[in-house]
Amino acid sequence: MKRVQPSLSAKWVHALVWPLLLAVPGILLWDQSFFGLSVGFYLITTLYHIALFYFNAFYLYPKLLNKRTWWLYIICLVAIVAFSGFAKVFFLQLDPDFQFTAVNKRLIFFPVAPFIFASIIFRLIYDRIRFERMEKEARAQRLDAELKLLRSQVSPHFLFNMLTNMVSLARHQSKLLEPSLIQLSELLRYMLYESNEEKISIGKEIEHIVNYVSLQQLRFGEDVKVELQIHNDYPEGMIEPMLLVPFIENAFKHGIGLVKAPFIKIAIVVKEPMLTFSVENNYSASNLSKDRHSGIGLANVQNRLELLYANNYQLNISDKDGIYSVHLNCKLL
Repeated sequence: MKRVQPSLSAKWVHALVWPLLLAVPGILLWDQSFFGLSVGFYLITTLYHIALFYFNAFYLYPKLLNKRTWWLYIICLVAIVAFSGFAKVFFLQLDPDFQFTAVNKRLIFFPVAPFIFASIIFRLIYDRIRFERMEKEARAQRLDAELKLLRSQVSPHFLFNMLTNMVSLARHQSKLLEPSLIQLSELLRYMLYESNEEKISIGKEIEHIVNYVSLQQLRFGEDVKVELQIHNDYPEGMIEPMLLVPFIENAFKHGIGLVKAPFIKIAIVVKEPMLTFSVENNYSASNLSKDRHSGIGLANVQNRLELLYANNYQLNISDKDGIYSVHLNCKLL
């Protein structure tokens, strides 16, 4: 896992707090003395406390505060407090005119503890933010890996269905086989060179759908009534490749065969920034059990929608009285 760097806003907080703290002695000690303590003493000890703040936050705390060495951490803190007090007293006594009082003793010994306590609080907050950021990055990496896996499953599933269609045409020695193969090559070109992009224009996706439907119509001719309505006012809108085709595949898979007067209605309406997509077909209950893998495409696309669009889509699927319908509203990116 890569190291998480402090945010820019956190750096600004440090850059503002410490200069303000260093300016306090000059504001308070306008007469060059405060309970016998000089401006120089305050500046030097404040710089020392700042250094102690970072030393504890980024070295002692992360290195020693654990189940094995917590006791050593406590000893180090006690030693630092004691050393700080003795060091201040030693340097102050170098001035023969300096006199200890009850007030300046508190000012000499007390500041170390608040700085250490503040550094511990800072480290706790820092670790929490760092953990949440790392979790967010890890979650994003997991989602990206899952999405790549889902997308890798689309092409084989799609190709399987197309080759099944070609086999059917070949068995019937249909004259439509050759134009179907040509259109299939166009679809494969799209899958190989364009569908690998993270996002493509909705215009290209619609073009792919038109080619797919045309290929199916070559196969079924007038046996299946197909209606395709397209209204695109936002061709530059971006969408996940091959997000809509699985729903259409499902309609052609189950909307044929032993179905009386089969029909498939497809409608695509794009108005910035929303896509409205619907597919409706009738089916026969006996068709649903012929392919135990028939749910792969739909489950795949629903997972992709959840991963990519989260709260930016609404999917409604209805199955009533032999009519299967899908309605999708999705915000284009």
